[in-house]
Amino acid sequence: MIVTNDKRYTIGILVQNVPGVLARIVGLFSGRGYNIETVTAAETNEHGFTRITLVTTGDERVLTQIVKQLNKLINVIKVFDFSETEFVDREMALIKVHAEQQTRAEVLRIVDIFRAKVVDVSPHYYTLEVTGNEGKLAAIVELLDQIGIAEIARTGKAALARSKK
Repeated sequence: MIVTNDKRYTIGILVQNVPGVLARIVGLFSGRGYNIETVTAAETNEHGFTRITLVTTGDERVLTQIVKQLNKLINVIKVFDFSETEFVDREMALIKVHAEQQTRAEVLRIVDIFRAKVVDVSPHYYTLEVTGNEGKLAAIVELLDQIGIAEIARTGKAALARSKK
């Protein structure tokens, strides 16, 4: 077993919404051997700008290097290192779970407890939508795994800095 001091970091990147910008960011990571655990990207409330949120691992030296390199890229407006501030983050998962006659009630109890939604029903499956932080998603997956998960599709983390009080 390899033991490292690597920590998970959430980074927000505001970029101009132009072709190839995401490819350049991903290329920066792969070219330097850094891993991206999750990535999300969507246009912001300001036309022409996209917010990218990604999660990576490494030590503080790696994080500093990543932030410096990102700031050098064309079309990058601003880089947010969320390790320096409090932030709110959410992730969404679609989970297709086995829902036979004998397990349907239990699945619906779990859905209620986690404030999830049933978004599709078939004779043998429920497809659930659940939104929350990593811990909440891990907890519902652990419970549903005992019933039988057929498929999972997850978004990456979306994050914003908390407002100053």
